[in-house]
Amino acid sequence: MTIQTQTSNDKKKYDLTERTAKFGESIILTIKTIPLNTVNNVLIAQLIRSATSIGANYMEADGAESKKDFQHKIGICKKEAKETLHWLRMMAIANSDKKEEYRQLWQEAHELTLIFSAILRKE
Repeated sequence: MTIQTQTSNDKKKYDLTERTAKFGESIILTIKTIPLNTVNNVLIAQLIRSATSIGANYMEADGAESKKDFQHKIGICKKEAKETLHWLRMMAIANSDKKEEYRQLWQEAHELTLIFSAILRKE
């Protein structure tokens, strides 16, 4: 059940597995530049969990054994993407010097939320 979307400009297929993996990678690389302190330590742990869980759950959805299992895993992807929005907002408050980086990551998490919502509507 691999889901691919097409861009309107180049009509190339874009693999959602790759997109969610790249998102998790971007989160990890961004987090590695953040100073460790009592606030950031908690936020980092939460953000890493939710952001990397999106791709992991999409991989599970891609290998789903039934339509119901697929819908459940996609629902978890959507939930984790929404949770990631929250943690990115908190990270932007705690590390205002990186606000623009978090804004870009927030935008991608938002787009993933919309994609998973659309997939659920179609199922």
